[in-house]
Amino acid sequence: VRFVESGGGLVQPGVSLRLSCGASGFTFGWYVMTWYRQAPGKERELVAHIGRAGASTDYADSVKGRFTISRDNAKNTVYLQMNSLKPEDTAIYYCNRRPVTAYWGQGTQVTVSS
Repeated sequence: VRFVESGGGLVQPGVSLRLSCGASGFTFGWYVMTWYRQAPGKERELVAHIGRAGASTDYADSVKGRFTISRDNAKNTVYLQMNSLKPEDTAIYYCNRRPVTAYWGQGTQVTVSS
């Protein structure tokens, strides 16, 4: 099982970023997929998840209305569109499946700062 996250960067408040996560080593379409984040000095938290067919999604209250999770089962990829970014969104973002596996990727750093 492997996850490779990309798309992070250093951005100003209010702008958008789109994260991608390529998954391999398992049948992607069989699993709910998730995005987590870990800010400095804090525990990893669940940001969003998406059902196997992509029709069902849910979000942490802190990102609801700003972030959108999506997936492309043909490409074994899950995305996180992040709009109206805030400094408190600064974190390393990771994807995983549900149930969570021990195989965390390297994550992608998102830094929101003016």
